[in-house]
Amino acid sequence: MKRSTSRLPLRFSTQTLLLQLGVVLLVVLLSGAMHAWLTYDRLGREAENQALTLARTVASDPSVRAEVQSISKEEGTPPPSALLKGPLMAVAEGARNRTGALFVVITDETGLRLAHPDADRLGEKVSTDPSDALSGKEVTTRNTGTLGPSAGAKVPVFAPGSSAIVGEVSVGYSTESISRSLARDIVPIAVTAAGALLAGILASFLLRRRLQRLTLGLEPEEISTLVHDQVAVLQGVDEGVVGISGDGRISVFNAAAQRLLDLDDLTGTPWARAPLPAQLKALTEPGAQERDAIELVAGARVVVASARKALHRTEDLGWVIMLRDRTELQHLTRQLDAVGTMSTALRAQRHEFANQLHTLAGFMSIGQFRQAQDYLAQLVATGPLKFPVDQAELLQDPYLQAFIGAKGVEANERGVALRIGPETLVRGQVTDPQDVTTVLGNLIDNGVNAAVSGASAERWVEVEALDAPGEDGGTLHIVVADSGDGLDPGHVDDVFSEGFTTAGTSTTPARAAGGQGLGLALARQLARRRGGDVTVLENGAPGGPGAVFMATLPGTTDTGITVSSGRDDDV
Repeated sequence: MKRSTSRLPLRFSTQTLLLQLGVVLLVVLLSGAMHAWLTYDRLGREAENQALTLARTVASDPSVRAEVQSISKEEGTPPPSALLKGPLMAVAEGARNRTGALFVVITDETGLRLAHPDADRLGEKVSTDPSDALSGKEVTTRNTGTLGPSAGAKVPVFAPGSSAIVGEVSVGYSTESISRSLARDIVPIAVTAAGALLAGILASFLLRRRLQRLTLGLEPEEISTLVHDQVAVLQGVDEGVVGISGDGRISVFNAAAQRLLDLDDLTGTPWARAPLPAQLKALTEPGAQERDAIELVAGARVVVASARKALHRTEDLGWVIMLRDRTELQHLTRQLDAVGTMSTALRAQRHEFANQLHTLAGFMSIGQFRQAQDYLAQLVATGPLKFPVDQAELLQDPYLQAFIGAKGVEANERGVALRIGPETLVRGQVTDPQDVTTVLGNLIDNGVNAAVSGASAERWVEVEALDAPGEDGGTLHIVVADSGDGLDPGHVDDVFSEGFTTAGTSTTPARAAGGQGLGLALARQLARRRGGDVTVLENGAPGGPGAVFMATLPGTTDTGITVSSGRDDDV
């Protein structure tokens, strides 16, 4: 059985190199051939001009003119033996020997040879047409005669003292001598061509090497596949991808990154001047190493960012930053916190219910039915649930009552009293509990942490809420104060920065992990997205009372009151 073998195709860089070498070789050969031809043509023209000059000299010799006229007057032509010993032969051969011409031929008016290097040709008709010279014209020629190929000239011979043409002089130089001259001149042509070929080969190798470096050794098919895969992956994933090239420019900024950062395409923008959060740029600062993912707030989103160095073999290609949306996870986390808080409160109430049932069972077991009836009436009058939050009845919305009550139970377990301020009045129903829970929960948690770490012996957090009607729904105003040590005046603006946390101490900033340091920043972003805000009303003081925060959340309640923007002209 024969085994079929297939040759591997040449790499694109090798094909390019061979093509370049072929083109260079072809150009050098064509240039050398053209140069050689031009040189040969130039040498031929020089030979023709030299022949024309010699022919004019011989034709103008008085003795030649007189002798040719004398022979032309005679009947017939002298025999070859007489011509061989005649003066015309001596002049022609003398001129030929002095100049190295192939031949110097003198004819009469009929074209018969009167002087010729070959004595056997004397008295014969010339092999080339003498009519142009015998008609009075000077011509240059390149032809092949009895002595071989030559470049020459033909000049008429005039009678002495007259314009009558009595003969012609033909002079020729062998083209073999031209070829020998060309052989001498071809050496610099060959050296030049060889130098050009060598330079072309060197340039082709350098270009091949640069091409391999620019394409990272990949073939065009591989590059095309990578481009298609890159487009499919970058546009198909939900994660944002930001690529920074080695020269410090943004090379990749996919649609997910534009959506997460709420920016237009920044491809081609210098990384240092890109309008991106400082925390993101810090990931790629000079000397920065790969680190754990960080969380930051971009617009109304919580984004997790991580940076990785991009390397190909030993070549540094830059950085790749991955962005993941944690906004929904943060919302779910807040909702779970709320559910966990409620479950903690219900667990505490379960113990209270168990104690109440044990009391009723005791009354019944000893036959104190009257006391059992009075106890049940008392329970019905006070209600089944009792949260450790003062003045909770000022919140008419059941959701706010339950949420703040659950937060009160959680705060009570940490030794902090959560209370409702006397200015609280919420008459409407909460229409966006998710945003309200996020903002209110972050402010309460921040206040509880500050109260726990504060120096005051009395630990408390006070919440005041007020809803006001509006055209697009009621606006909920929330004020949260605590008994902590307040905020350092130098860090008031920093409390709303991503990563800033007061956990552990109320006045010292820290860069925290695990999602800490995002609560106030996220609360402000959510409020501003709705057209509201979260601000610091008072910084507080060491030893208490602590800081006072205010949140404004438009369109989060339904008061049932319609506000008209027009004027009422009735009095």
